[in-house]
Amino acid sequence: MTNTAHLFRHTHTSLLAGAGVTPEQIMDRLGYSDDQITKNDYLHVTKEMKKEASHKFNELMRSLR
Repeated sequence: MTNTAHLFRHTHTSLLAGAGVTPEQIMDRLGYSDDQITKNDYLHVTKEMKKEASHKFNELMRSLR
């Protein structure tokens, strides 16, 4: 059986990450002092985050011309 509280916590954290909230801010909000817990358990890279990273890299390359 899925732990509903954990599911809501995970969803909340994933939405924060997708909105651009920093890992440090998320850690503070969750009450974690170890960033590995936050990164390993909650911060998954979404398709939108991958697109954003690609877009930022393209912008960087264009600015170097």
